[in-house]
Amino acid sequence: METILSVSELKKSYKDHEVLKGVSFNVKKGGIFALLGSNGAGKTTMINILATLAKSSGGKASICGYDCHAEQAKVKKSISLTGQYATVDGLLTGRENLILISKLKRIKDPVRKAEELLEKFNLTKSADKRSSTYSGGMRRRLDIAMSLIGNPKVIFLDEPTTGLDPQNRIAMWELVKEMANSGITIFLTTQYLEEAESLADDIAVLHDGKIVANGTADELKELLPKGMIRFTFASDNELSKAELELAEYPIVSKEVDDFCISILTEGRVDELTKILIKLKHANIQVSKLEQVTPTLEDAFLAIIGHKKEGDK
Repeated sequence: METILSVSELKKSYKDHEVLKGVSFNVKKGGIFALLGSNGAGKTTMINILATLAKSSGGKASICGYDCHAEQAKVKKSISLTGQYATVDGLLTGRENLILISKLKRIKDPVRKAEELLEKFNLTKSADKRSSTYSGGMRRRLDIAMSLIGNPKVIFLDEPTTGLDPQNRIAMWELVKEMANSGITIFLTTQYLEEAESLADDIAVLHDGKIVANGTADELKELLPKGMIRFTFASDNELSKAELELAEYPIVSKEVDDFCISILTEGRVDELTKILIKLKHANIQVSKLEQVTPTLEDAFLAIIGHKKEGDK
């Protein structure tokens, strides 16, 4: 497929702090690309550079064949950006927000365009209410509707479901899929791993200023050894003892309340037998044993070398 966005050895520093350390990746035209990373990994910095809101310290980036530094005006006409928080004008109604942006982008019939988007984003009933009265999900829908004005080739969605409840998050997922199906390329950053797994055609993991893995969700999960095993024990004490005994194996997650620990093995029968014998000699009783299919979250945590939030 054709490449619509290209990043090569991109760098960004703030004084002595190096945020991006030579990042490279390509985004295919159409579909959904997800950039994953922990808080502070540099995802928003990356989007700001691509959206011409910040200058890089080195390297190159292009969108639709236009250089993000040398041809900013052409890049801006090709993209749209929706940040982590809705940027609608709360004093204006939903309709007025859409008409205003349509006029700024010199759309021929701004009123008609507003009507089309209000209907498309299920906002017609609230069109003449001040957007400050909208729920979080409605404001987010209005924000994205505004981003579609001008027919951008690439839309950047920076943490689009931040602050939304589960129902609105699912609704937003469907909206993102619809936009991708219409031919728009979606560049998504998210802290929700299940969101990337559900939506993205391709994923890149940004960690410590570098891309440490990329591919489809299935390809990233294939990076893990085949033998992911979850052990359940009878008590917290048994869990603690088991963690010490299994220290040589990478721990994917530890569920303290359920006395569970998940480790990565090579998936061999003799290896599992060795582990069980080791636990038995240490007088540690295994209540339950199960082989687990890794999720994208498991792969992400293993790739960046972190445990789940709240683990001890």
